Amino acid sequence: MKAILGYLLTALTLPVLAATAHADGRDDSLIKAFSAMTSLEDGWEPLEFPKIDRHSRYELVDDEGKQVVEATTDNSASGLIARISVEPGDSLILRWRWKVSNVFEQGDAREKDGDDYPARIYVAFEFEPEEAGFFERAKRKTVEVVFGEELPGNALNYIWANQLPAGEVVANPFTDTTMMVAVNSGADRTGEWVTVERDIVADYEDAFGRKPPKLVGVAIMSDSDNTGESATARYGDVELVRP
Repeated sequence: MKAILGYLLTALTLPVLAATAHADGRDDSLIKAFSAMTSLEDGWEPLEFPKIDRHSRYELVDDEGKQVVEATTDNSASGLIARISVEPGDSLILRWRWKVSNVFEQGDAREKDGDDYPARIYVAFEFEPEEAGFFERAKRKTVEVVFGEELPGNALNYIWANQLPAGEVVANPFTDTTMMVAVNSGADRTGEWVTVERDIVADYEDAFGRKPPKLVGVAIMSDSDNTGESATARYGDVELVRP
């Protein structure tokens, strides 16, 4: 997953993609809805990793009359991303619904070899140089000089965990700039739709102890490259709205 985090950060530095209103959700959402997409590239884009040979599969499917994204992961990793540029303000709501077939028996958000999830949503924020140490700034400057891109900063991962209890927040085992928020946990609700709503501003303040900078990207990802397991997940519309 260390490689995945690096590639994900790089992917989220690409030019901002304009969001459009969606059909079945709120018209003021800042992210294109899956229910309104005509293809997987309509508002979101594939996120694949050059050093990961096996990619998770994503497709638009019908679920009880509504179009959703189905993700299938089998010892694989990839995602879909929407690039945005949004000032969070005092409150910013991220709302979505998802359904997973199963959790991973070896999944453990505290361990590197267990850092896999049947479903996750990744929220990336603009880099804050004044909050970083010398070596972090130097590393990022090198990336900027070599690749001509500026990496994002901190991130929140909303996960369907296996062992980590719902409501727990821990640092990613590969980097403390990404905090893992267990919004669902265990197998009790597998196979059914679950709706989640989070205040990104409050979560960021709880995780990092300060107000968040600008949001630069949102991604969905179903991955199992560390555990070697498999699962199917369905993602309904992901809404980003001001309350």
